[in-house]
Amino acid sequence: MNLDQVDLGSLYCVSEVNAPKGAPQIKGQLEDIGFLPGEQVSVLRKGLLGKGPYMVRIGASTFALRKSEACMISVECLPHV
Repeated sequence: MNLDQVDLGSLYCVSEVNAPKGAPQIKGQLEDIGFLPGEQVSVLRKGLLGKGPYMVRIGASTFALRKSEACMISVECLPHV
């Protein structure tokens, strides 16, 4: 699933960043701010009608992402401990 589809407040693990073929630099930009495979991520808030922007916590940092950016980030559910 992609980051724009997750439940608020739940923890997920980044599995991959999928940039569009016409804009490969976006993948590098998202990876530079911490969206790397294996990192824990959660969506804290979604904008009006859930369409963005998304307030996202990755590691100890919080970022706002557009819906188009959140759609590029594939995540997996973390197992409950």
